[in-house]
Amino acid sequence: MEYLVASAIGVMTAAGTYLVLRLRTFPVIVGISLLTYAVNVFLFSSGRLTIGYPPVLMDGAENYADPLPQALVLTAIVISFGMTAVAVVIALAAYLAGDDDRINGIRGRGPDTARNEQDGDGTAS
Repeated sequence: MEYLVASAIGVMTAAGTYLVLRLRTFPVIVGISLLTYAVNVFLFSSGRLTIGYPPVLMDGAENYADPLPQALVLTAIVISFGMTAVAVVIALAAYLAGDDDRINGIRGRGPDTARNEQDGDGTAS
């Protein structure tokens, strides 16, 4: 079980890092979300992966699940949802203001280069 969770955390971290390094806003936002999910699973697994144990020590229970990582993950989920919404709104506003969703602001690098090199009347300069 621990190997599966550790592998999932590694895959989400690798995919999130790859997407954060892209030049478009949507993959960057998805990459940040994947990194957030990886951190949440890591925090959750830091409280030991237990199945069937009560969340609080009760009479007759020898083991219990640690409630602190669960509370931290719940808080992190709420915060990451809010920050993702803010990032999407900022990216949408930047796209609507500049008609481009590139992170670095450099135009004319990619498959739409021919379109950017034309004048307003459709002729190439």
